[in-house]
Amino acid sequence: MAANLGDLNAFMAVAQAGGFRGGARASGGSASSLSEAVTRLENQLGVRLLHRTTRSVAPTQAGARLLERLRPALESVETALDVVNHFRDRPAGRLRLNVPVSAARLVLPAIIPPFLAAYPDIQMEVVAEESFIDVLASGCDAGIRYEERLELDMIAVPIGPRFQRSATAAAPAYLARRGCPEHPRDLLAHDCIRGRFPSGALTTPWEFERDGEIVLVEPDGPLIVSAGGASDLAVAAAIAGTGIIGLFEDWLLPHLASGALVPVLEPWWQRFSGPFLYYPGRRHLPAPLRAFIDFISTQRTG
Repeated sequence: MAANLGDLNAFMAVAQAGGFRGGARASGGSASSLSEAVTRLENQLGVRLLHRTTRSVAPTQAGARLLERLRPALESVETALDVVNHFRDRPAGRLRLNVPVSAARLVLPAIIPPFLAAYPDIQMEVVAEESFIDVLASGCDAGIRYEERLELDMIAVPIGPRFQRSATAAAPAYLARRGCPEHPRDLLAHDCIRGRFPSGALTTPWEFERDGEIVLVEPDGPLIVSAGGASDLAVAAAIAGTGIIGLFEDWLLPHLASGALVPVLEPWWQRFSGPFLYYPGRRHLPAPLRAFIDFISTQRTG
């Protein structure tokens, strides 16, 4: 019984993503085409592979058993096909990255355009989100995360600046009205603009460091935004005088340079390690990913 390879890929994408929409995002197809492919596969095999409800999709017992065997088999097919890349003058194919919004905004703009110019046969797709996900299950080849959020079984290579700083800032009008904090604990008496991760956790406590002393502060304030995705709203609110914002220094630099925002507690701004590109070490490296790793090794900054 010979099943269509595309239908098998469609089933795996949907099963791993837990839904047709998620599978479509991971595979680059459409939810309707994936549904048709899975239905076609089920009809051919004569067994239901997925439990479908209005809220979720989950493998049946038969689907789970098929998925268990199918994943390594399809990875082997992908690896075999990628071998052909070694006979090309330059690598080709798709490279899909899962990255936090901060990396999409602050790190990748200096890397991706010259990379694509150097490798015109590679197509890159960047998925920006704050959730920490399984890169393989999401259909991505690699991801970008910071050191504290890397999984132990991943290979990680530096990408972009090796050090960054957290920064706090406020509009001149806010500081004229409320005064300027002299110590991180003074933030407890101020309005602060905070973020919330997809997990529901707030982006607090804010951490400060000076001369070896570390201070953690749980500020409060009138505005909470989605971390990453709504950070520009937080910046706009800070410029309008809503409160003190805590964010990447690089994100705030243009507004600090223009005077729209003023540094707050700058001697306490904490320095931390820059981001890493990570990928599973047990897996064959597709040629586009290998080319990207080689490229960023020549682009690292201090």
